[in-house]
Amino acid sequence: MDILVLGGAGQVGTELQALSWPHGVRVHAPGRADLDITDADAVAAALAARDYRAVINTAAYTAVDKAESDVVAAWRLNALAPAILAAATAARSIPLVHVSTDYVFAGTKPDGAYAPDAPIDPQSVYGASKAAGELAVRTGNPRHAVVRTAWVVSPHRGNFVKTMLRLAAERDALTVVDDQHGCPTSAADLAAALATIAQRMAGDADAPTGTFHCVNAGDTTWCGFAEAIVAGSARRGGRSVPVKGIPTSAYPTPARRPANSRLSTDSLTAAYGIAPRAWQAALDDILDRLVGPVSEGVSKP
Repeated sequence: MDILVLGGAGQVGTELQALSWPHGVRVHAPGRADLDITDADAVAAALAARDYRAVINTAAYTAVDKAESDVVAAWRLNALAPAILAAATAARSIPLVHVSTDYVFAGTKPDGAYAPDAPIDPQSVYGASKAAGELAVRTGNPRHAVVRTAWVVSPHRGNFVKTMLRLAAERDALTVVDDQHGCPTSAADLAAALATIAQRMAGDADAPTGTFHCVNAGDTTWCGFAEAIVAGSARRGGRSVPVKGIPTSAYPTPARRPANSRLSTDSLTAAYGIAPRAWQAALDDILDRLVGPVSEGVSKP
């Protein structure tokens, strides 16, 4: 079984390639220089080159603030490319698994998590372009799974965990936004879920389709997440520094952030039997890889 992974250099794409796939599954992850997914002819030629059974698209323009001024580039990769992929995969009856984001929601829900069928209302160029990409996938290929996620972290590339570890080593205290709520998500756990969905869709024409959410269980704020990162690092011999919460208003950014990024994974569990583990356990695994194992005589919480 050949599976095409797009965005292979990113956090999730890297973890998809590192997975222990079943015998006989071959994962192909061409780099950006090898395949331009905004070029319809190039995508069609790539799909014709092998008998792909599924395509997983993790490629995206994710520079949220830069997108506010780099509108065309954001829409090309987040909206045009998914439209091209949807049309090309549909033409060959290949299921398409497409990763999207919590930013398609306004983030103003007063409490609780967003369900996949909740009304969307993006508040940024990034969110709007990703919402357009979702629509392109839904309308372009009936055999699709749009998988929204949030707050993705890993030992790879730039992300919140790595930034907090770097700042904790450089500064005597950290100040982090404490009024944005969400669900930290391990790129490895998300990759495993995407692989499960893709393989099921590849082997079963009646596999569930539609929109799903995949985040680790539980929620916190960015400040709470930072506190857990620093504390986890300290248990592994890293530097411990105080973390102070601040309001979003004290840290203005070009793009508006959702105050509530919580996503419900109930439909994912019902459709594919995937029940994500707690974000704290996922964070421990990442810190083990970035910092090292918990210091002798110190137990994990």
